[in-house]
Amino acid sequence: MKGLILSGGAGTRLRPITHTAAKQLVPVANKPVLFYGLEAMRAAGITEVGIVVGDTRPEIEEAVGDGSRFGLSVTYLPQEAPLGLAHAVLISESFLGAEPFVMYLGDNLLKEGIGRFVETFRQSAPDALILLQKVADPRSYGIAELNEEGCLARLVEKPAEPRSDLALVGVYLFTRAIFTSVKAITPSARGELEITDAIQHMVDRGLRVEPHVVTGWWKDTGKLEDMLEANRLVLSTIERDVQGDVPETTIEGPVVIGSGSRVERCTVRGPVVIGDGCRISDSFIGPYTSISDGVVVDHAELEHSIVLENSRISHLGARMTDSLVGRDCVIAHNDARPVAYRFLVGDSSQIGIL
Repeated sequence: MKGLILSGGAGTRLRPITHTAAKQLVPVANKPVLFYGLEAMRAAGITEVGIVVGDTRPEIEEAVGDGSRFGLSVTYLPQEAPLGLAHAVLISESFLGAEPFVMYLGDNLLKEGIGRFVETFRQSAPDALILLQKVADPRSYGIAELNEEGCLARLVEKPAEPRSDLALVGVYLFTRAIFTSVKAITPSARGELEITDAIQHMVDRGLRVEPHVVTGWWKDTGKLEDMLEANRLVLSTIERDVQGDVPETTIEGPVVIGSGSRVERCTVRGPVVIGDGCRISDSFIGPYTSISDGVVVDHAELEHSIVLENSRISHLGARMTDSLVGRDCVIAHNDARPVAYRFLVGDSSQIGIL
């Protein structure tokens, strides 16, 4: 069995972060989201993986390399434009060949991994296996409708009037029967080849598509709220590991502090992850916060936030929360008079002032 990870797409819902970085490389608990998918593949016994890439291919290749650090052999599959998930399957046919495969969306996180579903697929031998989970707003997802016997009856992409609350999780298992279906469907109203249409085509052909409901958490990290929630869920699983220096600092709960970091005269209340080479002083770092390598925090309070590499946060007048700060950013109080706000803000930014 081979693996297929989708890492194209523009990441419009995470702008402006994704103006300068691939959305799959935005970190959750200081690890790029994409890496969780790669590790899940290897844990399930899959060693050959194709990564579908778009405009951010150079970043993805630099981060992943040949895959050997994950115990994988990686092949990059360029997609000329984000033309849909089924289109990504279509362009991957020569790589996948006749083998069954797992398709994993590179910006998704699945707590329980994929090993159990790979084993079920091998034993049950359906033509396709899809994962489902109940969601609060079915209008935002591809939705599955099951019949009274629990078999798949119909799939609908982002229905205006949902008849089910079971969303398609971003992990699919297919035999090569999927290729006939992706070649048979036509683009949707948004100009994409939808994987929901391709799976529906398999059902209409009388093929066996087996649904499985996921019991652990699943997150599509395409939006800020979901990225922060995924960060919270992953941080909830960490254990204490303090490698840096922590003079005059109070540490409560599970906290990870990387090598070369110095945290002084602070209170750090976990779960928190602080990367390597950080300088944090006279500050409060609250629960569910991830601070990447090389960050400086001085006289500030942070919680439930993600701060990326080499940024500086200094002398804030209020606690920063529910925030995602990009790389090489500066957020600092200025004592200049007259008092005024001064911003350098990228496209699609959001700033809240109280």
